[in-house]
Amino acid sequence: MSRYIKSSSALLSAALLMVAACGNGSGEGGEGAGQQQAQQMATRVEVINVEPTSIGSVRILPGRATPYAEAEIRPQVTGLIESRLFTEGELITQGQALYQIDADEYVAAVQSAQASLERAEATAATATQTALRFERLADINAVSQQSYDEADAAQKQAEADVGIQRAALQRTRIDLARTKVRSPIDGRIGRSAVTAGALVTANQATPLARVLQLDPIYIDMTASSAQVLSWKRDVAEGKIDTVGPTSGRSAAVPVTLEFENGEDYPLEGQLEFSEVSVDQQAGTVIVRAQFPNPDNLILPGMFVKASFAAGTYNDIYLIPQRAMQRTPQGQGYVFTVDDDGTAVRKDLTIQEANGSNWVVTEGLTPGDRVVVSGFQNVRPGAQVEVVGSQNDALASVNGGPNAETAPE
Repeated sequence: MSRYIKSSSALLSAALLMVAACGNGSGEGGEGAGQQQAQQMATRVEVINVEPTSIGSVRILPGRATPYAEAEIRPQVTGLIESRLFTEGELITQGQALYQIDADEYVAAVQSAQASLERAEATAATATQTALRFERLADINAVSQQSYDEADAAQKQAEADVGIQRAALQRTRIDLARTKVRSPIDGRIGRSAVTAGALVTANQATPLARVLQLDPIYIDMTASSAQVLSWKRDVAEGKIDTVGPTSGRSAAVPVTLEFENGEDYPLEGQLEFSEVSVDQQAGTVIVRAQFPNPDNLILPGMFVKASFAAGTYNDIYLIPQRAMQRTPQGQGYVFTVDDDGTAVRKDLTIQEANGSNWVVTEGLTPGDRVVVSGFQNVRPGAQVEVVGSQNDALASVNGGPNAETAPE
């Protein structure tokens, strides 16, 4: 019986030792599994290192071409169109004759005025001689003083009549010259509204033709008053270093042009001026640029897209647009990776767009590692694992420190 009890005690002790051994082994395995699970839960992300930089700020505005100068050709005398002296669509020069109005009536008027002037001059000559004779006779009391005064007055009236007739002759000569309707400017003439035989009247409402000066040519760009206000505010606050005057003539500011089909205009223009008032109905401001147009590629009425440098943004950050997220209220933010590998949310102030990047003025610090891939599963304070950097890709998009940016 004693041997049986000892044997049972030995078996029980062995069993307890085995249970203890199994318990210790399972504890160590659980700790290792927990560490492995934590490593698997760290989100794998790609980042870019951001540093402050400077970029040009470019305004891209819709524009419409308008002539540098425009003249509506109207007759200044009445008559029948005798002939048209130009080819529609051709280039003409200032002073070139465009129409010939029947001039017979005006030639006769000149001849009549010439004859009236000669008669007045003859009358004045006679009156002058009479006044001289009466002056000598009056000195010896051969005629009365009244007779002399009347002769002197008649001589002055005759001279005044000469002046009137001379002015009348000059007027008829002007009317005769106006029977040739001439262009007041250089440019390209459009279609003619009349043909030979048409009756035209002096200063009629309907023009005979239009002459447009197309080289150089104006591009009138339309900007909203809010855009202009934002631009001026950024300049006043020092966010933009301007490259030229912010008002009035800005000849130092270059402007580029793009046609509706996407082709770039090969020549560069210059900013001229901006309107000093806002269109009350449209709420817009006109910004005008002048372009050389030697080949007449730009025609009046064309819609184009114009770009000009508004200045330079300094100490800003560029991040890919795909890296930024927005709250339901529209606030933009990104995740950055802290030194201990945790994700940090940073709210951003976005100024403008730069290609596929955002221009960030506030919210980042030099050296921040911004998450650009894998952020969908990232939460503030979560552990992340950086598996790559896309700095090279961002640099290629930026185009270097002289890259230009357009408004958001």
